[in-house]
Amino acid sequence: MTPAGIHPLALEFSFGGRDLTIHPTAVETDHGVLLVDVGLPGATDQIRAQLDEVGVALDDVSMVLLTHHDGDHAGGLAELEAETDLIVVAHEDEAAFIDGREWPLKTPEDGDRYPPVPVDLELVGGETFRTAAGPMQVVATPGHTPGHSSLYFPDQRFLLAGDALNNDDGFTGPKPQYTPDMETAIESVGRLAELAVDTTHCHHGGTADAGTAAIAELYESLSESRQ
Repeated sequence: MTPAGIHPLALEFSFGGRDLTIHPTAVETDHGVLLVDVGLPGATDQIRAQLDEVGVALDDVSMVLLTHHDGDHAGGLAELEAETDLIVVAHEDEAAFIDGREWPLKTPEDGDRYPPVPVDLELVGGETFRTAAGPMQVVATPGHTPGHSSLYFPDQRFLLAGDALNNDDGFTGPKPQYTPDMETAIESVGRLAELAVDTTHCHHGGTADAGTAAIAELYESLSESRQ
């Protein structure tokens, strides 16, 4: 189900009084491991252990690509950066939240934010990265956050959806309670439905045996619910 060279992780946390499991992804490249999202603060030891299980060292992580700036995706970045040299990549509309120029959108102003980290490379959507699983294309999927990005492997018909889609309670769209611009987020689901996909991996819920038809059906249902 998961292509060779792509390694979904499962990180477990106690968060907000409940148990939370999230699913960043390690992608092998000729220049080291590209880690898609890092999880909450304290994630590094779990990442290290799970990379070891697939024969990859934490020191091999050379790049982190954040799908967006929410704390359960970017919160552990500063800790990870202290452990290994890496390039931080994110959409240009997410960079200010990650590097501290802007306060994270879903963090209360009187709350604590994760430590800011500079973004080395800002994306606009449409970029392609070379990986062991073939080209990885950046697909702009805003709505859940202003610069949310998904990642598509056309040779494998495999999609890393971030939070644009969810699989923790059935295969669904972005969670409305955590999505400030639901109209735009639904349009992003429609954009994903245009891709040739067999399998979708979500940050929440992990890998789903859901492809283009399921995403298109979801888009139609979400669109009708907003009318």
